[in-house]
Amino acid sequence: MGTTTTETVHSRTLRLTEPHVVLEQDVHRSVPEGYVVVEPTLASICHADLRYFGGTRKPEVLAKKLPMALLHEGIGTIVGGESTRLSHRQKVVIVPYLAGYLLEEQGQAHSCPACRGEISDNYCTHSRFLGSGTDGIAQSRLVIPEPCAIPIPESIPDEIAVLTELCSVSYRALRPVNDLLGQAKIAVFGDGPVGYLTAAMLHHAFGVGPDRLTVFGAIREKLDQFTFARTEMVQQYDFSSGEPVDIVVECTGGKFSESAINQGITLLAAGGHLIAMGVSEDLVPINTRDVLEKGLTLYGSSRSSITDFEGVLQVMQQKACQDTLRPLIPDSYTVVAKAEDFVGAMESALAHREWKKTYLDFQW
Repeated sequence: MGTTTTETVHSRTLRLTEPHVVLEQDVHRSVPEGYVVVEPTLASICHADLRYFGGTRKPEVLAKKLPMALLHEGIGTIVGGESTRLSHRQKVVIVPYLAGYLLEEQGQAHSCPACRGEISDNYCTHSRFLGSGTDGIAQSRLVIPEPCAIPIPESIPDEIAVLTELCSVSYRALRPVNDLLGQAKIAVFGDGPVGYLTAAMLHHAFGVGPDRLTVFGAIREKLDQFTFARTEMVQQYDFSSGEPVDIVVECTGGKFSESAINQGITLLAAGGHLIAMGVSEDLVPINTRDVLEKGLTLYGSSRSSITDFEGVLQVMQQKACQDTLRPLIPDSYTVVAKAEDFVGAMESALAHREWKKTYLDFQW
């Protein structure tokens, strides 16, 4: 990417300055060559946003990252920049993971091991991530590298497209075991949105049916939404005598990570894989004895990259996939026109923690 500035845009940026406090700040952003300007139109709130807003991140983390505009799940329209691929007012999904080779002058070949293809491209040491250390989607003009704005196919409604980022994280976590998914028995731990979308991607993107897919959760009303998988209540299931599985995906996070990971280790067959996706602020003790005795493979995954978004958008064009995703869509959206609206939406999401996502309809 070059450094020549093609224009400057004015952005109304809703920055979290301290927990529960959001101020609108006027920011003038330069538009380097190879970048585009996106006007965010629809976004959803992630638990990561709530951890910043509610102040549950560690004080040293908050001190380092604030002030900062939140949000990394969203869509928008192209309103600036010079692009031969994207047209003015075209609808795009926003990729929040900005790989180092897109940001630095030396280009991909001379950046880092991830950019050179030596390790997975979502582990770039020079990357930036919207709403985590750099201003996110809560602003009227977002300036990002052109490849991070992906056109939304006409067959995908906006309310489905806004779920692309969250789906892409699950999609990315499953790619390393793609060659096993044709026959493997799989257990997903977590009855929240991450667990739901991970199970949805297993079903629609990788063809895993309910005969091989089991979801473990703690709330029956949530588990009843998983109509495309078998479901089990963790409180009632005997993991020590349950049918072994080949792959476990942990989607709980927080204080439930410990029990989910260790129940998954108990359930796994020898040589199995455990994929950790849930985020916890604290260290999580795990049963290493069984990990060693069974020869298990453990890895973590929390971010996705451009190719994952492209793969998910292909899957989302299926009507069956759209129907599966609709239960997560809220009955109404929260209009955000000023900082006070944004604070109200965040406080409500923090207080209620509903199963459905919270959508923000930006009116700049």
